[in-house]
Amino acid sequence: MKYAISVPNFGPFGDARVLADLARDAEDAGWDGFFIWDHVLWTEPQNQPIVEPWIALAAIAMATSRIRLAPLISPLPRRRPWQVARQAATLDQLSAGRLTLGAGIGTNRFGDYTNFGEITDPKAHGQMLDEALDILNGLWSGETFQHTGTHYTVEATCFLPRPRQRPRIPIWVAGLWPGTKPFRRAAKWDGIVPLRRGPGGPLEPDEYLAMLSYIETHGDAESTIDVVASFGVTHPSAAEVAPYADAGVTWWKVGFNAENTAQQARDEILLGPPPYS
Repeated sequence: MKYAISVPNFGPFGDARVLADLARDAEDAGWDGFFIWDHVLWTEPQNQPIVEPWIALAAIAMATSRIRLAPLISPLPRRRPWQVARQAATLDQLSAGRLTLGAGIGTNRFGDYTNFGEITDPKAHGQMLDEALDILNGLWSGETFQHTGTHYTVEATCFLPRPRQRPRIPIWVAGLWPGTKPFRRAAKWDGIVPLRRGPGGPLEPDEYLAMLSYIETHGDAESTIDVVASFGVTHPSAAEVAPYADAGVTWWKVGFNAENTAQQARDEILLGPPPYS
């Protein structure tokens, strides 16, 4: 099991310097990952200051040397996949191979799509996500790549340099459980970041077992993927962590939101990662 901190890119955390400082604290305290959200707008309870996540991740990369970093989750249908491919490859080089790409379709809760005239159809978003992931994989190969799809076209193109990681930057796919398509999608890539569909708390170990069983029926039975369990501020014992590890969870993610202050996040970070006695 690995342990990560997750913070928004808005509100008290909408400052690249604040995020870089928190990431450095997390690395020093023994955490394994530092992940940030990817939103264009956040207006609850009022309009919040927001930092651009890729620029913030570059600051985090320069402030740390060991901890894994990721946008979690980056909604690819509102980004040009070739631009993401270039940004991610550059960040992977900058961080010496510490980047993971979290990918999904995101939300239009505060107008991330509609305020800018973007497509809002969920079916189209799913198609765009699948095409974008294939384009990222192709452009990261270091070989000449081309793509003709419903939403994107790439003429014969070779992107250099390649990312540092091989065979590619790991891709974790987001999805709501219970669900189907995101988990079939995850079977093709390197990880899953699930949240519960509808009301309720964090997913339970038996739900992760069912989820992984479903993913395995749609992928390579011999391959393994990262599985991220998302929690609020928790202080679990080894006995509480063990059932999740046994169920196949590989990352325990502790999340903060805009109701927290940066100091509250720092205080928790400095306690170090679970498990606690």
